[in-house]
Amino acid sequence: MSDTYSLILPVGTQVVSRVELRNTRGEITCLKGAVGTIAEAPTDNSHSYQIRLPDGKEVNLKRHEFSIRKHFQDGKATFEEVLADYNLYNAVIYKCIVGSRAYGLDRADSDTDRRGIYLPPANLHWSLYGVPEQLENNDTQECYWELQKFLILALKANPNVLECLYTPLVEIANPIAEELLSIREIFLSKLVYQTYNSYVLSQFKKMEQDLRTKGEIRWKHAMHLIRLLLSGIQVLESGFVPIKVESHRDELIAIREETISWEEMNAWRLSLHEKFDRAFSQTSLPERPNYEKANDFLIAARREMSNE
Repeated sequence: MSDTYSLILPVGTQVVSRVELRNTRGEITCLKGAVGTIAEAPTDNSHSYQIRLPDGKEVNLKRHEFSIRKHFQDGKATFEEVLADYNLYNAVIYKCIVGSRAYGLDRADSDTDRRGIYLPPANLHWSLYGVPEQLENNDTQECYWELQKFLILALKANPNVLECLYTPLVEIANPIAEELLSIREIFLSKLVYQTYNSYVLSQFKKMEQDLRTKGEIRWKHAMHLIRLLLSGIQVLESGFVPIKVESHRDELIAIREETISWEEMNAWRLSLHEKFDRAFSQTSLPERPNYEKANDFLIAARREMSNE
């Protein structure tokens, strides 16, 4: 439940009212504890849901004014009620655009992928209820990691998280986030080689299997795997995570548009692996990221929130 909190609940979900509603004449229109079904959902949790009651009447309730029925009955409602008092999206301290639009590989119909970090109020974080590791909204292509989770992923050289730290398309960055960006090099280490290489190898193995069994692959996915290899090479060579594709843009688009064969693409992939190996043997990056500095940053950020 904590992982999906803040997602918009779908139409048809059964809920229990946590409030009593009256009309202008003082007549009760919705009992506290009444069961209803979501008839219409808003686009975000700052607006009301339209709830249809058993008698067919409809009332409008904000997200904090009702519980999901199954949570109410199994005891999770208390946790839900506490989190419902917070709009955790208001705790986003860093928001950026990644994906095709950041790479310069977008088309007119490309999604705008937003990623970032949220830092919850200290009292909520320290409470029995805790906070979700990430906030995700598939409808808007948004995902925000809680700060500690984000740092752990960055220390492991997670490509998606490292790209968040280096994308030029930043929409929100509060002072804590700006400080993190100023020390982003602490996350770059030789682990990039293992993480990137392992991901690319496993995914291409799946593609080879798809080609054998289905006769086709996801060419857009293949394009991004080649892009990831190119990125990994540059990280090891220059200590910087490249985002915008420039010199290889036409070749990458050719993969996506299927204008080159699988054999040509796979040959390029294998040659990039060789270059990746050489870059790894010659890189000046440290063996491991700077765990101590990342930990110091996290503690300082937590202390900052305790003063809020």
